[in-house]
Amino acid sequence: MDNKAERKKFLGSLVIPLIIVAMMWVVKTIEWSFGIYLGRFGITPHTVKGLIGIFTLPFLHGNWEHLLSNTIPIIVLGTALYYCYPSLANRVMLITYLGSGLLTWCIGDPSTTHIGASALVYGLNLFLITSGFIRGNRMLIVISLIMVFLYGSFIWGMIPSLAIPQNISWEGHLSGALIGILLAIFLRKEGPQKEVYHWEEDDEEDDDSTDSTSEKPYWDVPTPSNDELTVRYRFRH
Repeated sequence: MDNKAERKKFLGSLVIPLIIVAMMWVVKTIEWSFGIYLGRFGITPHTVKGLIGIFTLPFLHGNWEHLLSNTIPIIVLGTALYYCYPSLANRVMLITYLGSGLLTWCIGDPSTTHIGASALVYGLNLFLITSGFIRGNRMLIVISLIMVFLYGSFIWGMIPSLAIPQNISWEGHLSGALIGILLAIFLRKEGPQKEVYHWEEDDEEDDDSTDSTSEKPYWDVPTPSNDELTVRYRFRH
């Protein structure tokens, strides 16, 4: 792929992540401009009214800091998803978006309301890192691990005893992570597969060539005469 095509593919991979981030910022700007708070439209588990939060969850944030902390991961991970898995990206994004919200609604505490794009971030990150290991894609593994380190609460954000005192939705984080891992496993046979390097192919071809031309079957060994002083051994591994 030439540089022009590579650039076009990269820019195309930015579109959906940037649209999601733009919607997140528009909602927060509306809240700030009109002095309103839309967090009540988040997910309230086990309640009928809380079902709307499955659709609104990623676009609602408690404050600007919360919004900013989710902005960069959505752009980076979303772009990596669309760049590396263009044929799977829409499905992964949609299922992670809705699936993480639905699971949060199922396992969350009914006395709480959950907002933020963190569930989507966890889902995308765990999909990419699990897929990276399954398919042998080192670039995805590196990108995902970098985001784990940059996203300060990534690990303890899924542990109730550590997350609850910080008012962090461990249910949302855990839901996103589970959806991401399951998707990576379920879709492992679709999209780009593990790369086979040229040296591996050459070795296989050399082995085939040797077996078919230069090497005789193990039983095709002449029987030594009684006069021969040297006994020849042939080992096949």
